[in-house]
Amino acid sequence: MQKKSFLIVTASIGSGHVKAAEAISGEIKIKYPDARIHIVDFMSTETAYLNGFLKEAYLKMLDFMPNVYDFLYNFTAGRAQGISVQSIIAIAMKRNMDEIIRTYEPDIVICTHPFPCAAAAYLKKSHQLHILLACVITDYSVHQLWVYKNVNLYFVANDKLRDGLEARGVKAERIYVTGIPIEESFNKGYDKKVLLSRFNLQETLPIVLIMGGGLGLGGVNFALEQLEKISIPMQILVVTGKNTSLWSKIREYARNSQHKIEVWGYSNNVQEFMAIATCLVSKPGALTVSEALAMELPMLLHEPIPGPETDNAAYVSGIGAAVWIKENEKLGEAVADVLCHPELLAEMQKQAHIYKKPYAARDIVSYIHIAVEKITDFRISL
Repeated sequence: MQKKSFLIVTASIGSGHVKAAEAISGEIKIKYPDARIHIVDFMSTETAYLNGFLKEAYLKMLDFMPNVYDFLYNFTAGRAQGISVQSIIAIAMKRNMDEIIRTYEPDIVICTHPFPCAAAAYLKKSHQLHILLACVITDYSVHQLWVYKNVNLYFVANDKLRDGLEARGVKAERIYVTGIPIEESFNKGYDKKVLLSRFNLQETLPIVLIMGGGLGLGGVNFALEQLEKISIPMQILVVTGKNTSLWSKIREYARNSQHKIEVWGYSNNVQEFMAIATCLVSKPGALTVSEALAMELPMLLHEPIPGPETDNAAYVSGIGAAVWIKENEKLGEAVADVLCHPELLAEMQKQAHIYKKPYAARDIVSYIHIAVEKITDFRISL
């Protein structure tokens, strides 16, 4: 098999886009053992100062002006406004993408964020890029900023997204429903008793897992305060992501809680926490939702980032695998309700089993492999 060079371009806005890129990279290594694989953070200041500045502006907007972000997200979702913004992004970032491609000289470019996809699609449109361009949509909804005529392959979470892309003019033969790529470790069996012993937890008490995403957002403090009001004995696992300040605060909070609380920062063994948890309390990041579905873990979702995470919460609650708490003050009540009604937990597990797609990363690489073997000229659309 001819040695291939893969360039996966992602964005460190949260952890989901990067985790998707890493999951795909892992499967490429299996399919192409001798391949050269490079993962590049398109929104790092090391890649481009402007991109890094935009990332920081985005994070500050989420923190201080979430309603403004919500407005901008919905405003650009429409085709007319979205296409205009797409053009601005593509033109502003095409030089950065061109430099990255010249540096790594890939045979295949895979994007897990819409910004690098915009820049790469522009290079194809202007005949400066003649290789396969694949886009992995890492949300449960289609926003106009994901849609480009010059993308050769699209990989999406479900049939609804496929239909949404077709409605926006993408040819059906370019779209594959694979699910959102997650690490293969979320599809393994785990010995719950061994894990409970390792983490010093009791088998007889429910375990509530609280996550705030890779950035430690998502109302972790508020969730703990809500659970403190519940008299039901429970054990609480908290993952604070890269938010070291939050990690310190939760450790201090745990000293005076009526519940047993264990706290971790950015963790590489979330799958083990999910394997022993009774339910998950989290913001609805697409990768977190996909991982929980794969682990058949019931979810209680709250405080979504306006826009895409609201869509994620609507999807997963709509299929019956989660409860979406739209009024924050009802979070504790909702957790108590599911803990007191095992049949609700069982129903959510059943729906997760139906809708999970744990082999998404493997399927994405398989479809790319087929395209590479069949077609040698990607200057025109498939």
